This record gives sequence, C-alpha cells and structure tokens, in this order.
Amino acid sequence: MTLQLPSEIVVERFLPTARAMLATRLDEKGWTQQEIADQLGVTQAAVSKYGSGSVTVEERFREDARMQQTIERIADGLAAGEMDEFAVLGELLALVREFEDRGPICAVHEEEMPALQGMGCDLCVRGTDTAVKAERAVLSSVRRATRLLADSAVVVDAIPNVGMNVGMALPDAGDALDVAAVPGRIHDLRGRVNVPSNPEFGASEHVAGTILAAMAVDPSRRAALNLSTDEAVLDAAHEQGIEPLEFDAGYEDRDERLEAAFRERGGVPRVIYHSGAFGIEPITYVFGESAVEAAELAVELLADADT
Repeated sequence: MTLQLPSEIVVERFLPTARAMLATRLDEKGWTQQEIADQLGVTQAAVSKYGSGSVTVEERFREDARMQQTIERIADGLAAGEMDEFAVLGELLALVREFEDRGPICAVHEEEMPALQGMGCDLCVRGTDTAVKAERAVLSSVRRATRLLADSAVVVDAIPNVGMNVGMALPDAGDALDVAAVPGRIHDLRGRVNVPSNPEFGASEHVAGTILAAMAVDPSRRAALNLSTDEAVLDAAHEQGIEPLEFDAGYEDRDERLEAAFRERGGVPRVIYHSGAFGIEPITYVFGESAVEAAELAVELLADADT
C-alpha cells in the first residue's frame, strides 16, 4: 500500500491548480507577470509557465464549480483591492476543507490509496474517533472477505440463484443499518464471482437479519455469508466438529425464530441451513467473528466438499 497524506495532495495538486487558475484570471484583468508573481509568492518564470499551460493541474479541481467560484472571488477581490493575503488564505483553506469532506481531494486520495475505496472516509474532517474506527474496520473486513471469495475457484458454484452476500455488524449493532454488506449482492457472472460494488452499511436485509439474530444470543457472531445448501458442505462441517443447525425456510418472523433456535441450542453454531420451500431456495449461512473469518471457513468447507 502506498501511504499518502491528504496534505500531500493539497501541496502537489491543489495548490498548483489554484495558482495556475488565479494567475490566468489576474492576467485577464491586466496584471503583469511580475505583479502576479509577487502576489502568489512565486517567480516570474513560474507565472510564465502557468500562462503557457506547462504546469500540470488536476482537472477534477479545475472543473469543480466551487473551485471556479472561489478563484473568481479571489481574483475580483485582489483586483479591486478589497481582499488581502489573510482573506485569500481563508478562502483557499475553506475550499480545501470542502474538498476533503468526501470531495475531489478524497477522490484523488482513494486513487492513491485504494484501501480507502468504499469506506466513506471522513478522517480529515472527523478525526480518529472510536465510531469511525469501528466503521472502517468493519468495511475493511467485508472488502477483504469479498476478495477472498472472488479469488477462490470453489465459490462460484456455491452462489445461490438469488445471489450471495457477506456482511458484518458493528459491535453495538441495533438494526440492518449497522451491518455492512455488498449492495446488489455477489453473483455468478459467466463462471466467475462478480462483486458489483464496495460494501456499504444498510446494504443487506436477510444476511443482516441473520447476523442480528445471532448477535442477540452471541455478540461475537458479528459476520455471516450465505451459500447454496449442499449436503457435501454440511458433511464437511460435521468433519470439522461443527454441528449445523437446520431451521425453517419461511420468511415470516424468521429472525425471531432463528434467535429462539439459537437459544434452544445454547449458542450460535458456525453453520446453519434450511432445505428450501415453495419459491424459496435452499440456503446455508456460515458465521464468523469477522467477515474474513466467515469467508475463510466457507472457502475451507467448499474446498473440502469438492475433494
């Protein structure tokens, strides 16, 4: 992973873009290159490069309406003698804060650090509070789980017709909005595992409900994924000392019935399943303390069943 601070993006991409745009606007207002250089704190040669277009700018910043409006406001204020360096600094810092709040600086940052993609990162504006850390950890685990599933050849044949999903809940989850999963579910696309998008909170109904039912009995069972029910997979679970729990396939009051079944069992087993019903496909759920743990167990069971 390449580690890059958002401040590096500000220095290396935002600032040159802002200077180039401002130099152009002041030139259009009749300022000399030396006057522009003095105002921007750069050399006349640098201003000449801005004017010739030989300085690389970040198009996402230059095309942003907020950037254009800010530069126009600054240029007008400087030209009219109504804005000093302190005011200019205030305008640019305010724009940087906007761009760091899930704006174009975030987009550039995600490109430089792919591990941030899909996390809804707002570290720049909120800091490292406990809630944000927990959300990032959950999203990271689900992303890693989807990569593990996508890289495993045995998974594609186990994807149900309704799709597969893998989810993980926050430690104090109260409803499905506190469970991260894959929007649109995971599907078999021409013989390969297709993960359509990055995980988001509130993206699952059935997997989330299953996880919440499990957490009501065992708070450590915070993650799960669903597979097609296969006797060979259930046999593989038995061989690992796991006693799968069978439950009724009906959707009505499913979560409440699952919680009751877990309490009757005296805990939440790593594997539960149903054999389907009219209009309901047979599904197996594999649990873990994290999404990665659930995915690892699922891949292991599928590999054992395939041998």
